Amino acid sequence: MTVLFHHAAAFEHRTPHGHPERPERMKAVREALGTADFSGLDRRSPDAAALESVFLAHPEEWVRAILRSVPSEGLAHLDSDTVLSPGTMDCVLRGVGAAVQGVDLVMTGAARNAFSAMRPPGHHAERTKAMGFCVFNNAAIAALHARKVHGAERVAIVDWDVHHGNGTQDIVWSDPSVLFCSTHQMPLYPGSGAVSEEGEHGTIVNAPLKPFADGDAFKEAMRSRILTRLEAFKPDLIVISAGFDAHWRDPLANLMLEAEDFAWATAKVMEIADRTCDGRIVSLLEGGYDLKGLGDSVAAHVSVLMGA
Repeated sequence: MTVLFHHAAAFEHRTPHGHPERPERMKAVREALGTADFSGLDRRSPDAAALESVFLAHPEEWVRAILRSVPSEGLAHLDSDTVLSPGTMDCVLRGVGAAVQGVDLVMTGAARNAFSAMRPPGHHAERTKAMGFCVFNNAAIAALHARKVHGAERVAIVDWDVHHGNGTQDIVWSDPSVLFCSTHQMPLYPGSGAVSEEGEHGTIVNAPLKPFADGDAFKEAMRSRILTRLEAFKPDLIVISAGFDAHWRDPLANLMLEAEDFAWATAKVMEIADRTCDGRIVSLLEGGYDLKGLGDSVAAHVSVLMGA
């Protein structure tokens, strides 16, 4: 069974006019997953996470400072492209909630896998820095929740967003129990993600792709650097940072992937999950800013998660 997490609060995080991380992204995802092909999804509304979940990846003092920064009206800028609006915190905490509740379901066997269709993304959020549209790091929180609450000995995070997940890398850099694997365009924001960045215990695996790399280059990077390391790690859970801005239509980068390439990557990660951790996968929406490319890619990804 595949669980889909979504909540109307995802529309209430507001950004400036023309900002690529906008509520319309949720409409595109909702429409893509609203057809008869997806009638078998177990659709659930995530609860807002307790702050203690956020504290797994971010210091309490810093989190409370972010909470105090939420405006009662208008927008508050955390940096040039990361903003808070009156509806942001409910949205963000429900995104964290979807991540940890997805982990709870798959770790207890109540679901085979789960997909969180929430925004904003999270993988750029470092331990003490919100950036790149991201406030709290959902993927890192999910991994650390699995460790603390469910006793998972090893958790792997696979990030195929076109931008490097610098925040996730920052949070798990010194943690030998979490494997972080990323494909991404380089050079590109945020400037991190070189092959030489391996973490304190060799559990950081970066596979940068040159601008205009296509699906074949993406598959080769996945095969040669990520999938082999993922299987050797033998994770108890796999978290996917499922960004879809490597799609050729996306305006923020220059990779040339098709929706079918994300379906292929999903299938390969699922094969490893089946062999190592009873299929346990929690997938979290990250980037994807062309609405058609996003919708097509999410549909391809979730179809494979469902076993279609």
